This record gives sequence, structure tokens and C-alpha cells, in this order.
Amino acid sequence: MADATFDTAIEHSLQKRYHQPSGVEQFGIEAIPESKKTVRWYDLFAIILNFLISPSTILRGGLGVAAGLSFQASVAAECSGIVVAAVFYVIMATVGVDYGIPGQVATRAIYGLRGSKMIPSFLRSIASCYWFAFQTVIGATAICAVLDKLTGSKPSLIVVSVLFGIIQSFVAIVGYESLKQLSRVALPVKLLMFAYLFVLLANHDDPNFAPNAVFAFAGKNGGWDWVIFVAWFNAAAAGWLTMITDSADFCRYSRSRMDMWIGTVSASAVGTMISGSLGAYAAAATLGKTANPFVLIAGVSTSWVTLALILVFIALDNWTINVLNLYTGGLSISNMFEKLGRFWTTLIASVFGIALSAIPDVLNSYLQYATLLGNFFSPIAGVLVFDYIVLKKTKLDVPALFSMEGRYRYWGGFNLVAVAWTVLGFLFYMFCVPATYIPTVCTILFSGIGYTLTVMAISGRSRIMQLGSEPAEPVPMAVAAD
Repeated sequence: MADATFDTAIEHSLQKRYHQPSGVEQFGIEAIPESKKTVRWYDLFAIILNFLISPSTILRGGLGVAAGLSFQASVAAECSGIVVAAVFYVIMATVGVDYGIPGQVATRAIYGLRGSKMIPSFLRSIASCYWFAFQTVIGATAICAVLDKLTGSKPSLIVVSVLFGIIQSFVAIVGYESLKQLSRVALPVKLLMFAYLFVLLANHDDPNFAPNAVFAFAGKNGGWDWVIFVAWFNAAAAGWLTMITDSADFCRYSRSRMDMWIGTVSASAVGTMISGSLGAYAAAATLGKTANPFVLIAGVSTSWVTLALILVFIALDNWTINVLNLYTGGLSISNMFEKLGRFWTTLIASVFGIALSAIPDVLNSYLQYATLLGNFFSPIAGVLVFDYIVLKKTKLDVPALFSMEGRYRYWGGFNLVAVAWTVLGFLFYMFCVPATYIPTVCTILFSGIGYTLTVMAISGRSRIMQLGSEPAEPVPMAVAAD
């Protein structure tokens, strides 16, 4: 009872400080109390699985086949890319479980209190808005195809995208609890719809849609062209790595590390397999001509029931995914502008994401955008993971994350070594590592190892570097000081 009263007092204090409405999640960059860490593995499983059963994951599976891979190779590229990225993702997710802080706040320990705002948070804010727009445009494209078939008139893609984006933003603005409840409801519906769509495709009159024909689709160079395989492996890994600074956001309400590990890893494997397979199946059935299965089904189906179900599926699918994009984008902006509460920063992220949804080019240039984001987040992932695991040994000084007088001030709020190796890693990705060497993984190792060795060399001569990089005994903290 005392804990509940204390938590309520904290939330009222935050609501007053940030002028946020009641009924929404009040915690932003602040560490949440231990008593609120009640989320079990199955809720995390639902949240992450909902995120990966997504238009972008589905489309990647189809685009891989359209680029020349076989069904099997495209699914393998998708799954292996996500699994490799998930290793680094899960490492940084432990920050949320252990300390109750968002991932962006944790990056202050590595990049410095000001460097965190200028590099990881700024880039993640851009990535969140882009992924929101990308998912929205994919969904809106399918909605337009279904409405065209149902009504005989084709609506404006831009209008549908913007309206669809507005509807999706509401749950993210409310906060984590609404996200959790939405995931619980949406997941079984989405899984049933996936099964239905697979059956629908497999039973199409065209013999190319039969499972044996799809599995036998040769693609280019036998369907396992290494250059193409690496490109889509890299695209999958790069896309997932853009979430590394936010992995703690979804896990800071988790009851334990084990709940986080089970829920996150299992959802990553299952969600990617399901989604990648649907996109690859549709593309292989059309001999690589159609990568979006929803547009394909809307074009060939004559049943209004099927078309209506697709609309429901698309709405739930985009909603559960884009809630996460806006939620994490809001926390990134909160880390940059500490005087704005989570409610207001999520609203800002929503406005930018919706505006970007009015630009169809976010869909047409997916591989270029995904690769560019990977250029930035691969070195960031390397620096974060190696610093947190090798140097700090997962032990952070949480109060120091909120004070310029603490150990993470570095040089004027910037860890210049982390900044330098992020830039070097970006240049390495862009100009040095061959495309066939899996640039994402090579860049993580290059940046992480180079950063770690440099810090070790400097720490003996610099007390500032030594203090910022060494492990600290964790200090429990309910809410950060003003």
C-alpha cells in the first residue's frame, strides 16, 4: 500500500512538472520505481512479435525474392539478419530491466550528457519518424488497393496515409499501458489472419501459387546469390539496429532479465519467420513481380469478406507497430529536451511522422534509406555494446546520468572518444568494408573494438576518461532529480 501511495505521488509530481494530462503515462526519461516492474515475458513477446509481424518485414521478404533470391534464401536472409542484430539489441535491453531507465538516457553514460542528445537521440528521432512513415505508406498502399476493389474508385494515397497516421498516433501518446493492452488484443487476430492469408495464397488457381511451385522458384543464380543475400541480410540487421538505443524502453517495466530474454528472443525468431515467409511467398508465386502480398491478394480476390479482413489486419498491424515507433521517438525527443514531458514529445514525434507519411518516396527508396540508417546505427551499436559490456561491465551510476557534475560529464558533456569512433565507424561503413562482407556486423566490431582499445589507452592518462568508463556500483533510484 505504501509503494502504491508513493508511486502515485511520483506520478502526480511528474504530471504537474510537465503539465501532462491525467490518464497517460507520466514517466519519460525518469527511472521507474521497482514496484512498477511487473511485465512478464508473454507481454514482451506480444509487443515484439506485433512489431515484427509488420509491413516492413513482410515487404523485405518479398523484395528479397524480387531482387533475385529464392523463397528459402530470402527468408534465411531476413531471419539471420534479425537474429544477429537481436544479440546486440538484447544486451542494451538489460539496461531497462536493471535500472528502469529508457535507452536514450543510458546512452548518456557512453556519449556524455550532451553527446547523447546530439548523436543517438537526434538520429533515433529521425529514424522513428521515418519508420512510422514507411509503415504507414505501406499500409495505406494496401488500403487503397482494397478500397479500389470494394468501391471501384481509387482514393488518394497521400490522403489515406495522413488519415491513417493520425489514427495510429493515439495509443502511443497515451503510453506503455495502452501499448501493452493493444498488443494482447491484436496478436491473436494477426496470427489468425496470417494463417488465413497463407491458405488463400496457397489455394489460388494459378499453379505458380502452389507451395511446391513457390519452394521450387529458382530466382537468380539458383536463388542463393551471395551479393543479393548479403544486401538483404544487411537491410534486415540495419533496420533492427536502429532500435538498439530504444530496446530498454520496451523492457524497463519487465519483472526480470529472464522475462526480457525469453520474450524478446523468441518473438524475434518467430515474428521474422512468419512475416518474411508471407512476403517471400507472394513474390515467389508471382515470379518476383509483386512483393506486397496485401496488394496482390486485393488484386486477385473477389470476396468482400477477404477484402474486409485485410483492412482489419492492416489497421491492427500498422497500429501495433507504429505505436512503438512513436513511443520510442517521443522518448528520444524527451532526452534531447528534458523540460518537455513524454506526452508532449510523443505528440511532436507524431506530427513529424504524419507529415512524412505524405511523401510516397519513403516507400520507393527503402533499401537506400535502410542502408543509410545502418551506416549511422552500426557504429553507435558497436560503441554502446562494447562500452556497456567490456568497460562498464553493465554497472551504471544512475544519478550521474542526470547531473553535469557526475562522472558522465566527460569533456563539456561529450565523450569525444565515442564521438570520434562513431564518425570513424560511419566512414568505415561507407568507404572501406566491401558489400559482400556484411557491412553492419563488420562496422559494429570495428567501432566497438577500436573504441574499447582507445579508451583503455587513454584512461591511464586521463582521470576524466577513467571515471566515465569504469564500472560503478548501481544505485537504486525511483525518479531522477530535477
